[in-house]
Amino acid sequence: MGQLLKGYVLSLSFILAVTSHAIGQQLDTLNTIDVPGATSTTAQGINARDEIVGQYISGGVTHGFLLSDGEFVSIDFPGATSSFARGINARGDIVGLYTSGGVTHGYLLSGGAFTSIDFPGASFTGAREINARGDIVGRYDSAGVTHGFLLSAGGLTSIDVPGASSTVAFGINDRGDIVGFYSTAGVNHGFLLSGGSFTTIDFPGASDTFDGGINDLGEIVGRYVSAGVSHGFLLSSGSFTTIDFPGASFTSALEINSRGDIVGFYTIGVVNHGFLLSR
Repeated sequence: MGQLLKGYVLSLSFILAVTSHAIGQQLDTLNTIDVPGATSTTAQGINARDEIVGQYISGGVTHGFLLSDGEFVSIDFPGATSSFARGINARGDIVGLYTSGGVTHGYLLSGGAFTSIDFPGASFTGAREINARGDIVGRYDSAGVTHGFLLSAGGLTSIDVPGASSTVAFGINDRGDIVGFYSTAGVNHGFLLSGGSFTTIDFPGASDTFDGGINDLGEIVGRYVSAGVSHGFLLSSGSFTTIDFPGASFTSALEINSRGDIVGFYTIGVVNHGFLLSR
């Protein structure tokens, strides 16, 4: 794939005047997603057609999956020891990561063909989300440091929040707005990268915040930690909504489509389950 190495050195701003409330008024139906026979399932991405991708564990091996029209299809990169599906766009192009020979690489699955994605010089590359234009975001590790990346028109661009010790790009919408999270002084913060500027996003009172996905309306989903417990969240029109699957010890929202449907996963006991929240 084409290689164009650049870096973001941009302004850092902060989101203001947000409120928070619990799940209820805005959010409707929570449904569990479990691949039949799997010991663990996580839903990772959703497109406008409600096609869902994620990963599951069966027989100790991790596989990607596509859930479309009620049918699960396994996604395994040829020759890989493990495969993960992370994002899907409106055309049905899928991105994720796979491990082969002890090394983790990103991939694009389009038109039935796999293409590896490796950031030059990286020891780890993982593709996380793809938009309608085919722009891909994700993470790479190099010299012990984690960076975000954008792959657009064949060019790879590093994404680093100024002053952060690590940055991960997690979601991208069709306008090219990017969300993710960064670490500084041992604390994780969400971020929005839009119009060349970074905005920090912190759930009120949380010890850590992680942004997972963004739709074309600018609604953002993710996860926050409070009193040692992880909760999902939706940020819409400046207002935070907590997302907790009933009875779960851990909930994470990972992606939101143009209709506002949200996918993620929750943990009960020691088992992970995917979920679809239809709004």
